[in-house]
Amino acid sequence: MVGITGSMSQTIELARKMSSCDISLLITGETGTGKDLLARTIHQLSPRCSGPFVGFSCANLPEALIEDELFGHEKGAFTDAITARRGRFEAANGGTLFLDEIGDLALGLQAKLLRVLQQRSFERLGSNQAIPTNLRMICATHRNLESLLEQGRFRKDLYYRLNVMQVRLPSLRERREEIPVLACHFLSCYARQFHKKVNGFSPMAMHALEEYCWPGNVRELENTVQRAVVMADATTIELWHLPKNLCGGFNRAVSGHSYEEEVRDFKRRLILRTLLECGGRKTEVARALGVGRSYLHRLINQLQIPCPEEFAGELPDSASSLQPLI
Repeated sequence: MVGITGSMSQTIELARKMSSCDISLLITGETGTGKDLLARTIHQLSPRCSGPFVGFSCANLPEALIEDELFGHEKGAFTDAITARRGRFEAANGGTLFLDEIGDLALGLQAKLLRVLQQRSFERLGSNQAIPTNLRMICATHRNLESLLEQGRFRKDLYYRLNVMQVRLPSLRERREEIPVLACHFLSCYARQFHKKVNGFSPMAMHALEEYCWPGNVRELENTVQRAVVMADATTIELWHLPKNLCGGFNRAVSGHSYEEEVRDFKRRLILRTLLECGGRKTEVARALGVGRSYLHRLINQLQIPCPEEFAGELPDSASSLQPLI
């Protein structure tokens, strides 16, 4: 796990302490905050690390299919059961079973899950033979289980059985100081995977990442950086390589930048916009800007402006609405 600072470091420290204790654990947090990654980390730090880690999501699946996935079935248990099949409980024996989106589990299956936790055994579908199980169960949900309890949609006895210890993963909005570290980590991973020479973010691009609300949390940040690496042709990810929803409410003022840096950035974006408007013809660009062609060439070299054919092919919103700084 990377980007561990502030509130997240306290969460990881709590998880580290619980990893050595073989108890049930409930992880809560918004979608995309890394609940699966945290569960795997706890497993790797636990005495069960040599055993299997088996994950399963209870979301958006029919009750019958979830039951079969968890408990398995015997040959002939139903029409299409032409062979016996092990379920996730058997597969996780000796290790850790991670049940994601436990709040979506139907009440009927909640009762069966409770019985497994109490009796430490289960039966395959179509069989009455009890199979002992030895595993640690970690569950996760983005839902408010206390609210589901009040609505009668989640069993109290199962909740108390699962919620021996609870870890809440904060949203990315609550730990913005980790965004640069995470973004650079994903940049390095995808640049290596796609054989790109991208090695950093421009100040404006990074500021946009830091100011965005990230409703999809770390997963959305990873996808955004992956897309930007694909779009980028130079060594730096610029603001216009990011999705438009990140840049729509972007405030141009970047705190901590000097006057010279702001002017340099303005010049660079102005020339980029004019190059795009003139189709890359530098003589027309120089005429439009009212400068000499030799001076324009020096500016392009100094500001490290790529050729127009290297652009994404679309005029960035930020460049199309330039206003003088002074």
